Amino acid sequence: MNRFLIICLLSATSLVGHAQFSQAGRDSIYNVSKQDHQQMKDQLGISISNRPGPSGNPNDPNAANTDEDNVRAYTLPDPLTLSNGGKVESSEEWSEKRRPELVELFESEMYGRLPQNIPAVTWKVTSVKDTTIGNFPIKEKRLSGIVDNSGYPNIKVEIELLLATPAHVSKSVPTVVHFGFIRWPFGPRPEQSISLLSPNEPDWKQQLISRGWGYAILNPTSVQLDNGAGLRQGIIGLVNKGEYRKPDDWGALRAWAWGASRVIDYFETDQDVDIDRVAIEGLSRYGKAALVAMAFEPRFSLGFIGSSGAGGAKILRRNLGEQVENLASSAEYHWFSGNFIRYASTKTVDDLPIDAHELIALCAPRPVFISAGSPFVEGSWIDAKGSFLAGVHAGPVYELLGKRSLAADEYPFLGTPLIDGEIAFRQHAGAHSNGPNWSTWIAWASRYWKN
Repeated sequence: MNRFLIICLLSATSLVGHAQFSQAGRDSIYNVSKQDHQQMKDQLGISISNRPGPSGNPNDPNAANTDEDNVRAYTLPDPLTLSNGGKVESSEEWSEKRRPELVELFESEMYGRLPQNIPAVTWKVTSVKDTTIGNFPIKEKRLSGIVDNSGYPNIKVEIELLLATPAHVSKSVPTVVHFGFIRWPFGPRPEQSISLLSPNEPDWKQQLISRGWGYAILNPTSVQLDNGAGLRQGIIGLVNKGEYRKPDDWGALRAWAWGASRVIDYFETDQDVDIDRVAIEGLSRYGKAALVAMAFEPRFSLGFIGSSGAGGAKILRRNLGEQVENLASSAEYHWFSGNFIRYASTKTVDDLPIDAHELIALCAPRPVFISAGSPFVEGSWIDAKGSFLAGVHAGPVYELLGKRSLAADEYPFLGTPLIDGEIAFRQHAGAHSNGPNWSTWIAWASRYWKN
């Protein structure tokens, strides 16, 4: 196993502490997740086994399809057709009728609903210091978002946030919220591990600071753990007072997106941040979370959605790479509402009333950049073409709202930047990283964030 893959696997681990490295600890998480998954199936009245998803290992007999010639025919739901069959023909009809319908469908069938009784978050600045990132001086703040747990003191949630802005700058600056780790939770951090893919470029933080922008790092697992065993902990467990979820309760992706919204709440009180110019960015499962955050939180003005795959920007109906059956398994179901499990058991993906192009459409008219890596390095599990096509099929909504869609409807050659519209796409030549696309994203974003 190569070093990069080891890093990716470690970053997928959720629990902090020595026990996470023991086989007993991993077995415990696996078993509790299986039990919680089965408990949700019992609530849904599902007595049959889930259909197994394909394997990401190309040598396995059930390997996922990676051949475009073997992609089946499918029909996508029309984002501009109302549930009653009527056509959306104006921006008013989109915002007042169709968009609320899509929000309801994504909440009930896929990502879950935000509870009405989520406790308040109080932000506390724990430290402020002048330091550097690379050769660039910055002001760095460490913050803790303390969630009111007076209703259930057994669970404590403190959101971890780092905010960095250029030092000696008196005005508020555009800021990118990044889903990631503030402290590397697996021992000493491998220096610039992801940036090794572009060793001669400054890392993303240096690029943002050199542009006069800021960055924030939000630790998503401080909001909600990344496994089914953690669903009775974190913000989901706190709201449910340690009990099991209901079928339409929120999953981890929606919880992480909720955490990003609370970061914007803080930004509204911080004069260092230009609240009208805040972006959300993430990679892989955090790319999924970034797209969900962008779709449901109108205060994000730009999105950078990296290698998000199934459950993110990829068309779910395409049988290439990861499939709904993988997402609804006991390994990944916690990202979604319990209702989503039905589409890998009693229903199929063709029964799903929404797909990824409509999630992108919920971001309209705000600009979204869809990123992916090379199929020769990153592999085809995330189905980069499926994400490109989702951007294409979200285009009519952007055009209805007077914005520009993708600059092409034919899948581009590797490395081609499609950045002329409010939906942008680029597949870089590197691996599972946003690193090689940061400079392209910054150039594209500069059109909207003019100094």
